[in-house]
Amino acid sequence: MPLIALWNSNAVAVAELTIEQVVATAGDGSLKDGSICSQELHSYFAQIPSEKLATYVEQCLSSKFDKGGMVLQDLINELGRRLDYKVTNGRYQGTINAVGCDGIWLSPEGGTIINEVKTTDAYRISLDTISGYRQKLLSAGTVIGEPSILIVVGRQETGELEAQIRGSRHAWDIRLISAEALIKLVKLKENSDDPETGRKIRSVLTPLEYTRLDRLVDVMFTAATDVAPAAVDPESDNEEAIPGPSPTIVTTPTVTASPIADATGTWEFTDPVLLQQKRDEIIKTMSRHVGAPLIKKSRALYWSADHSKRIACTISKRYMKRASYPYWYAFHPQWDDFLDEGEEGYLVLGCMDLSVAFAVPYVVIHNVLPDLNTTETERGKYWHIHVVQNAAGDFEILVPKRDMNLHISKYKLNIPKTDR
Repeated sequence: MPLIALWNSNAVAVAELTIEQVVATAGDGSLKDGSICSQELHSYFAQIPSEKLATYVEQCLSSKFDKGGMVLQDLINELGRRLDYKVTNGRYQGTINAVGCDGIWLSPEGGTIINEVKTTDAYRISLDTISGYRQKLLSAGTVIGEPSILIVVGRQETGELEAQIRGSRHAWDIRLISAEALIKLVKLKENSDDPETGRKIRSVLTPLEYTRLDRLVDVMFTAATDVAPAAVDPESDNEEAIPGPSPTIVTTPTVTASPIADATGTWEFTDPVLLQQKRDEIIKTMSRHVGAPLIKKSRALYWSADHSKRIACTISKRYMKRASYPYWYAFHPQWDDFLDEGEEGYLVLGCMDLSVAFAVPYVVIHNVLPDLNTTETERGKYWHIHVVQNAAGDFEILVPKRDMNLHISKYKLNIPKTDR
């Protein structure tokens, strides 16, 4: 059975296959440029979690098999996509009429990286040959501007190659990173919420001059701030409330509430592991709902492989001290932009104590945003979403500036629990 058909019918069985078995299942199992095997492999990689990509990278490096280098090339290119590059896969083998680079990565900021993947630096690499790829691509108009070169090496021991680059005339055009470090950058980006973190991460992959360290420190500070535990808004300890350091709160005063803290003034946080488990359960259900696997873009944002279907998923615990509106969420402008750019989008509201979630269509939530309360912070504003349950047991979102409620029970999805 071809790989994609098997994946669609029995994803669990495919997940248990080694990468060598996966390749053998794709098409006719013959991995060549332009082959059905190659096309199916690319499609499959685009639909699986980054954690699985990392597993396959390790398998390519730890167990030698025919075509392992080609598969590693495809995996590295898919990791580039997870960092929001627009990636053009290169050829497995160069020809007289085709440039033999392994991939071309175009960043959202407009920069271009010519990618070269090596399983090891045990043998000397011709930097002139790699640089020649860039000149041929520029001459053909395939790339423009001043593209840099990124060599991704499977093994950690890259001392000889580093010395080779430093001592060459290409030292300011080429950068080197291990596959493991690239995977770490993908994980960091996926666990962040601030788009600035993604931009900073991508900047690391282009040549930097480190005589002055400000730019490197800026990258580190932005990433560390974004993935730090969220600060607490006075209305909630909702996990998505405010990334970064404690802000100055200026909240529209239509709805007020007292802070949720114990007698000592200590805030109570929901276990982030349980929050992620709940989100994973919701995303699995939403994947079935939209008819496509949803891939993690950031901590709360997910999309299909073709980016047409998009989800912003946020979680709230039940606040027992606020019986009037027990669930509270923040909705961020970058989420609004993200959903707006898709063909089908949902804001999915999860509740830690319920086995249901509410998949509110984007157009529905977008239309009420002007009538919701907002908070302004040094990182920007966000909208407050309060979910209540009326006397009939139906769930609603408060729309305070319209003096009405938005009924959301019709968007309810049952969320099966996984083993915890």
